[in-house]
Amino acid sequence: MIVLYPTDTIYGLGVDATDAEAVSRLFELKGRNENKPISIVVSGIEMMRQYAEVTPLAEKLTVKFLPGRLTIVLKAKNLPDNLTAGTGTVGVRIPNHPVPLRLVRELGKPITATSANVADQPTLSSPKEIRAQFAERAGMITEVIDEGVLPDSLPSTVVDARGIQPIILREGAVPAEAVLGNL
Repeated sequence: MIVLYPTDTIYGLGVDATDAEAVSRLFELKGRNENKPISIVVSGIEMMRQYAEVTPLAEKLTVKFLPGRLTIVLKAKNLPDNLTAGTGTVGVRIPNHPVPLRLVRELGKPITATSANVADQPTLSSPKEIRAQFAERAGMITEVIDEGVLPDSLPSTVVDARGIQPIILREGAVPAEAVLGNL
Protein backbone atom coordinates (compact mmCIF):
# COMPACT_ATOMS: atom_id res chain seq x y z
CA MET A 1 0.00 0.00 0.00
CA ILE A 2 1.28 3.45 -1.00
CA VAL A 3 -0.45 6.40 0.68
CA LEU A 4 -0.40 9.98 -0.57
CA TYR A 5 -0.66 12.14 2.55
CA PRO A 6 -0.35 15.79 3.61
CA THR A 7 2.35 17.00 5.99
CA ASP A 8 3.34 20.30 7.56
CA THR A 9 5.45 21.03 4.48
CA ILE A 10 4.30 19.20 1.33
CA TYR A 11 2.43 16.05 0.30
CA GLY A 12 4.38 12.88 0.98
CA LEU A 13 4.29 9.23 -0.07
CA GLY A 14 4.13 6.67 2.69
CA VAL A 15 4.71 2.95 2.90
CA ASP A 16 5.71 0.75 5.83
CA ALA A 17 9.34 1.83 6.21
CA THR A 18 10.29 -1.58 7.66
CA ASP A 19 9.05 -3.50 4.59
CA ALA A 20 11.78 -3.75 1.93
CA GLU A 21 9.29 -4.85 -0.73
CA ALA A 22 7.03 -1.84 -0.06
CA VAL A 23 10.06 0.46 -0.19
CA SER A 24 11.02 -1.05 -3.57
CA ARG A 25 7.52 -0.30 -4.92
CA LEU A 26 7.92 3.28 -3.73
CA PHE A 27 11.23 3.64 -5.60
CA GLU A 28 9.48 2.24 -8.69
CA LEU A 29 6.57 4.70 -8.38
CA LYS A 30 8.88 7.70 -8.01
CA GLY A 31 11.41 6.54 -10.61
CA ARG A 32 13.91 7.33 -7.88
CA ASN A 33 17.58 6.36 -7.99
CA GLU A 34 18.00 3.47 -5.55
CA ASN A 35 21.24 5.05 -4.31
CA LYS A 36 19.24 7.86 -2.66
CA PRO A 37 17.95 7.04 0.84
CA ILE A 38 14.39 7.77 1.97
CA SER A 39 13.50 9.43 5.26
CA ILE A 40 10.94 8.16 7.73
CA VAL A 41 8.18 9.57 9.93
CA VAL A 42 8.05 8.42 13.55
CA SER A 43 5.46 9.23 16.20
CA GLY A 44 7.92 10.47 18.81
CA ILE A 45 11.31 10.08 20.46
CA GLU A 46 10.60 6.54 21.71
CA MET A 47 9.87 5.28 18.19
CA MET A 48 12.88 7.25 16.94
CA ARG A 49 15.05 5.25 19.35
CA GLN A 50 13.72 1.97 17.90
CA TYR A 51 14.85 2.86 14.37
CA ALA A 52 17.85 5.15 14.87
CA GLU A 53 20.76 5.67 17.24
CA VAL A 54 19.65 8.86 18.97
CA THR A 55 22.63 11.01 19.94
CA PRO A 56 22.58 13.71 22.63
CA LEU A 57 22.58 16.28 19.81
CA ALA A 58 19.54 14.61 18.21
CA GLU A 59 17.73 14.71 21.56
CA LYS A 60 18.39 18.47 21.83
CA LEU A 61 17.16 19.05 18.26
CA THR A 62 14.07 16.92 18.90
CA VAL A 63 13.15 18.87 22.03
CA LYS A 64 13.73 22.23 20.32
CA PHE A 65 12.24 21.65 16.84
CA LEU A 66 9.98 18.58 16.77
CA PRO A 67 7.23 18.10 15.95
CA GLY A 68 8.15 20.40 13.10
CA ARG A 69 9.83 20.91 9.78
CA LEU A 70 13.20 19.34 10.56
CA THR A 71 14.65 16.01 9.39
CA ILE A 72 17.37 14.59 11.63
CA VAL A 73 19.91 12.21 10.05
CA LEU A 74 21.11 9.42 12.35
CA LYS A 75 22.58 5.93 12.19
CA ALA A 76 19.74 3.58 11.22
CA LYS A 77 18.54 0.53 13.17
CA ASN A 78 15.99 -2.16 12.24
CA LEU A 79 15.38 -0.73 8.76
CA PRO A 80 15.85 -2.35 5.33
CA ASP A 81 19.02 -1.60 3.39
CA ASN A 82 17.08 -0.32 0.38
CA LEU A 83 15.46 2.40 2.54
CA THR A 84 18.88 3.62 3.66
CA ALA A 85 20.36 3.01 0.18
CA GLY A 86 23.13 1.10 1.92
CA THR A 87 24.33 4.22 3.77
CA GLY A 88 23.41 2.88 7.20
CA THR A 89 21.80 6.26 7.95
CA VAL A 90 18.23 7.49 7.98
CA GLY A 91 16.53 10.85 8.06
CA VAL A 92 13.88 10.98 10.77
CA ARG A 93 10.87 13.34 10.88
CA ILE A 94 8.16 14.05 13.42
CA PRO A 95 5.93 16.36 11.39
CA ASN A 96 3.66 18.89 13.03
CA HIS A 97 0.62 17.47 11.24
CA PRO A 98 -1.98 15.01 12.56
CA VAL A 99 -2.31 12.86 9.42
CA PRO A 100 1.19 11.33 9.17
CA LEU A 101 1.33 10.94 12.96
CA ARG A 102 -2.01 9.08 12.90
CA LEU A 103 -0.81 6.83 10.07
CA VAL A 104 2.33 5.93 12.05
CA ARG A 105 0.39 5.29 15.25
CA GLU A 106 -2.17 3.10 13.45
CA LEU A 107 0.58 1.08 11.75
CA GLY A 108 2.72 0.94 14.90
CA LYS A 109 5.80 1.43 12.70
CA PRO A 110 7.43 4.30 10.83
CA ILE A 111 6.29 5.25 7.36
CA THR A 112 8.37 6.73 4.57
CA ALA A 113 8.64 10.50 4.31
CA THR A 114 9.46 11.25 0.71
CA SER A 115 8.00 14.02 -1.40
CA ALA A 116 5.03 13.07 -3.57
CA ASN A 117 6.60 13.70 -6.94
CA VAL A 118 8.33 11.90 -9.76
CA ALA A 119 12.09 11.95 -9.15
CA ASP A 120 13.71 15.15 -10.42
CA GLN A 121 10.32 16.76 -11.10
CA PRO A 122 8.83 19.69 -9.17
CA THR A 123 6.83 19.08 -6.01
CA LEU A 124 3.19 19.96 -6.49
CA SER A 125 0.65 21.10 -3.94
CA SER A 126 -2.56 19.19 -4.73
CA PRO A 127 -3.35 15.46 -5.03
CA LYS A 128 -4.93 16.04 -8.44
CA GLU A 129 -1.72 17.61 -9.81
CA ILE A 130 0.42 14.97 -8.11
CA ARG A 131 -1.55 12.06 -9.57
CA ALA A 132 -1.37 13.69 -13.02
CA GLN A 133 2.43 13.96 -12.72
CA PHE A 134 2.68 10.21 -12.05
CA ALA A 135 0.53 9.55 -15.15
CA GLU A 136 0.15 5.78 -15.73
CA ARG A 137 1.95 4.99 -12.46
CA ALA A 138 -0.67 6.94 -10.42
CA GLY A 139 -2.57 3.65 -9.99
CA MET A 140 0.24 2.46 -7.71
CA ILE A 141 -1.00 5.01 -5.12
CA THR A 142 -3.59 2.99 -3.22
CA GLU A 143 -4.88 5.64 -0.82
CA VAL A 144 -5.10 9.42 -1.09
CA ILE A 145 -5.66 11.63 1.95
CA ASP A 146 -6.73 14.82 0.22
CA GLU A 147 -6.53 18.10 2.14
CA GLY A 148 -6.78 20.11 -1.04
CA VAL A 149 -4.07 22.52 -2.10
CA LEU A 150 -1.42 22.89 0.59
CA PRO A 151 0.11 26.32 1.14
CA ASP A 152 3.49 26.89 -0.48
CA SER A 153 6.25 25.63 1.79
CA LEU A 154 9.90 24.83 1.67
CA PRO A 155 10.79 21.19 2.35
CA SER A 156 12.10 20.24 5.77
CA THR A 157 15.59 21.29 6.77
CA VAL A 158 17.89 18.25 6.93
CA VAL A 159 20.49 18.09 9.71
CA ASP A 160 23.12 15.41 10.28
CA ALA A 161 23.10 14.89 14.06
CA ARG A 162 25.34 11.84 14.32
CA GLY A 163 28.17 13.83 15.91
CA ILE A 164 28.36 16.56 18.50
CA GLN A 165 27.84 19.49 16.11
CA PRO A 166 24.90 19.76 13.67
CA ILE A 167 25.73 19.69 9.98
CA ILE A 168 23.12 21.27 7.70
CA LEU A 169 22.67 18.99 4.67
CA ARG A 170 19.74 20.94 3.18
CA GLU A 171 18.36 24.24 4.35
CA GLY A 172 14.61 24.34 4.09
CA ALA A 173 11.69 25.46 6.25
CA VAL A 174 13.82 25.84 9.40
CA PRO A 175 16.60 28.41 8.85
CA ALA A 176 20.13 27.09 9.34
CA GLU A 177 20.84 29.89 11.81
CA ALA A 178 17.97 28.68 14.01
CA VAL A 179 19.52 25.20 14.16
CA LEU A 180 23.14 26.26 14.53
CA GLY A 181 22.56 29.14 16.91
CA ASN A 182 20.22 27.55 19.43
CA LEU A 183 22.00 24.54 20.87
